[in-house]
Amino acid sequence: MGKMINVVQPSLGERELAAVREVFESNWVGRGPRTGEFEAAFARHLGVGREHVTSANSCSSATFVAMELLGLRPGDEVVLPTVSFVAAGNAIAARGARPVFCDVDEHTLNPSAADIEAALTERTRAVVILHYGGHPGAVAEIAQLCRDRGVHLIEDAALAIASTVDGRACGTFGDMGVWSFDHAKIVVTVDGGMLYVRDPELAARAPKVAYLGLEPRAAASASPASFHSGYDQALRSKTRWWDYDVVSFSGRSTTNDVLSAIGVVQLDRLGEFIARRREVAGAYDAGLAGLAGVRVPPPLPAGHTSSYFMYWLQFEDDIRDEIARDLFERGIYTTFRYPLMHQVKAYGSDAVLPRAEAAAARTLLLPIHQSLSDADVDRVVTEVRACVTARRRRTRAA
Repeated sequence: MGKMINVVQPSLGERELAAVREVFESNWVGRGPRTGEFEAAFARHLGVGREHVTSANSCSSATFVAMELLGLRPGDEVVLPTVSFVAAGNAIAARGARPVFCDVDEHTLNPSAADIEAALTERTRAVVILHYGGHPGAVAEIAQLCRDRGVHLIEDAALAIASTVDGRACGTFGDMGVWSFDHAKIVVTVDGGMLYVRDPELAARAPKVAYLGLEPRAAASASPASFHSGYDQALRSKTRWWDYDVVSFSGRSTTNDVLSAIGVVQLDRLGEFIARRREVAGAYDAGLAGLAGVRVPPPLPAGHTSSYFMYWLQFEDDIRDEIARDLFERGIYTTFRYPLMHQVKAYGSDAVLPRAEAAAARTLLLPIHQSLSDADVDRVVTEVRACVTARRRRTRAA
């Protein structure tokens, strides 16, 4: 067996090290100018105003902040696809609200507007959607549905950092969007996240909620973009900069300049990352075309772009787990994301969602990241074809 080909892998190098070194040499490693620079760069990337973006120490933390900003209460319901990350369910349940899980398309693993609508009730306060694999899905239609029904839409865009529909960034269709920069994502800061908030008043509250609900007493007219700007104003007005008020009983979700410096460089490299991931996906499409009993991801609809965060195969026969083991023995790591949330006992759901359940039993994610060489891609294609052919031959013989 050759080297293990990882299913995900970051691309970090000398530019990122140099940026971190500059932060170390500045003697300020906490939240400061580099964090502000990263937030501003990300806002430009999204095409939104700087004041609508707040950084966090993780996408999960940003999701918890979003639920606090919405003011979820016990008895409220939030609809989300069962193929979602556990952070969304936890953020809902932690507020005493109830996650309500809906089905997804069996091929795309994204929900349709009809799937969302079927789960709405008079108690629904919000909808959370995930852009599976980086494919936007029916986000425009779902956003319109939410507007028509008067419920909030939060987009989990952790997998969709470069995904768009008709030029508009995923994460900005709804009332809020969250992104991840952890070790497994495309833009990597080791840990980190970002929150977009459309409403100006809620956007102004977001940095305070992300930092213990603190508000400097001299910060009444300070920009909401940075909590520390309040202290700058206090210094200028010769007041005591250490005095503050507490406007919410919140946790601490802030990031720092070390991670943000990495993020500035990584975001600048995003175009090259996406270009390579697109090449890898195209090579898989071509190399696995016509493989009997195997379906590759669907083509993107007109006007949609993907971040190519995942590349998934779906098997007609019940051989997914065996194929995963065979590939692992040949040095190729695969996985399935995400385990179905309506089957997690902690959420107390009794939903039966047949399309999601069928997809979860037959879907396998192949390695896809910008560090894959052409030889790696060829090896994955060769081994997948060999493993599938061998397994199907054994199945027929049995």
